[in-house]
Amino acid sequence: MKVGLAGFPGSGKSTVFTALTGLAPDPAERRARLGTIKVPDARVDFLASVHTTRKVTYAEVSFVDFPPSHDQSKRQVLDADAVSALRDADALVEVVRAFPDATGTAASPLADLEAFDAELVLADLGQVEKRLERLRKEGKKDQEVALFERLQRALEAETSLRMLALAPEEITLLSGYAFLSLRPLLVVLNVAEGAVAAPPDPELEARARATGAECLVMSAQVEAEVAELDSQDRVAFLADLGLTESARDRFVGGSYGLLDLVSFLTAGEDECRAWPIRRGTPARKAAGKIHSDIERGFIRAEVVAFEDFKALGSEARCREAGKLRLEGKDYVVQDGDIVHFRFAV
Repeated sequence: MKVGLAGFPGSGKSTVFTALTGLAPDPAERRARLGTIKVPDARVDFLASVHTTRKVTYAEVSFVDFPPSHDQSKRQVLDADAVSALRDADALVEVVRAFPDATGTAASPLADLEAFDAELVLADLGQVEKRLERLRKEGKKDQEVALFERLQRALEAETSLRMLALAPEEITLLSGYAFLSLRPLLVVLNVAEGAVAAPPDPELEARARATGAECLVMSAQVEAEVAELDSQDRVAFLADLGLTESARDRFVGGSYGLLDLVSFLTAGEDECRAWPIRRGTPARKAAGKIHSDIERGFIRAEVVAFEDFKALGSEARCREAGKLRLEGKDYVVQDGDIVHFRFAV
């Protein structure tokens, strides 16, 4: 799963990427940079301590730092290359500057947010209009035409497509078009160190939510400093700033939720692991995340909810208490389910 980072020049987008991934920027590089980050999960840590496991594997999310517009004379994020690159992402993060720049010029986060949303809408409108023109030339008057006319009306009214109440079959129909304003969006307010513990500006947060986006405050500079500290010093440093956890962890967790992912867990002496799946995935399909043979030869799933396991302390006690369940192929795997798949090939 890929999360694409975007932002106006000077927003600190690349600094955010570096703070998250530890990958230093190359000013001469004009290609997208890819970094993979582990998703913190206390449940995996707990299972590893119980099983004294030899290996711990967390879920991962890939972040892509797309280069800015080639034409720096224009105040924009999305030129043709950026639009094409962002369409490959499963979700978007807009980094918004909320601190004075090097010249002391105040930030304009609300204007940046509105301008970026307008760019997404315009990019999608052009795509919708081209598709409608083709459908009409072909004489189509079916469900797709009606749906695209509805998209056109929304976009002309400057409404992001993620705000539309689309039916599952409509979402399936649109899946191949990679509309940017339909992508989940997280707005990251990149603030100065002194504002890192403050909540988002209410007006800005309301504007983000009006477009179906979530909002998170972080300081890229602070996160870069935090990343260089050991775990003990990190806790003290964050406490001095009035924080209980790194924004990096909140950012990664928020991005994971943005993708509508949940994790099921497997546990044993060899490995404790979190497996990311889309919310609503049935057991047989989830088994395929581990290996295609398990999906193909699926018999049933032995399932224990993590909270039950944590309360009772072992699989044997969960079995005795009736908390271990046998589920079939159509069971929808829940976040935190500890699963053992039975299969035969």
